[in-house]
Amino acid sequence: MDLLLVDTVQVSTFGQALLYIIGGSLFVLLGLGVAKLLGPDRPNPEKLSSYECGEDTIGDSTLQFNMRFYVIALIFLIFEVEILFLFPWSTVYAKVEWIQAYPQWGIVAAVEMMLFVIILVAGLVYAWVHGDLDWIKPQPITSQSPQALAEDLYQQVNEKYAGTKAPGKTTAPSA
Repeated sequence: MDLLLVDTVQVSTFGQALLYIIGGSLFVLLGLGVAKLLGPDRPNPEKLSSYECGEDTIGDSTLQFNMRFYVIALIFLIFEVEILFLFPWSTVYAKVEWIQAYPQWGIVAAVEMMLFVIILVAGLVYAWVHGDLDWIKPQPITSQSPQALAEDLYQQVNEKYAGTKAPGKTTAPSA
């Protein structure tokens, strides 16, 4: 008879989190499955084409982007993530009980945050000085100074050595 009585099961905090993850995953998968079963399935070339911000795609998808796009995105991401560290600091710094219990706590927390912000500003100044934040880079100015050797001299050297092989290179034996 004792086997039929089931005690209440206590689940740890990690177990509760696991149950929420499993429940949420099942909810999403169930919703997608029902939509797949009941929803219309009428693909056409327009629906299957790539879509980018209301513009039709033109050209190959493997085209090379300018590196400035990536640099700007990485700088934004770095500063955005670093700013997120200010929020937990502000909540911890605002605990009046800690400041009353340890008066030096407020000074230490303020100095730590000032160092953090100074490092962020130094990184921003570094990127700014090196021109990484400039969207339109100026074109390099080429030198207009006269060449040391005339163009016809280069042509004469090229004609002289036209049929010879480069030093250190071997030619394949002819069959």
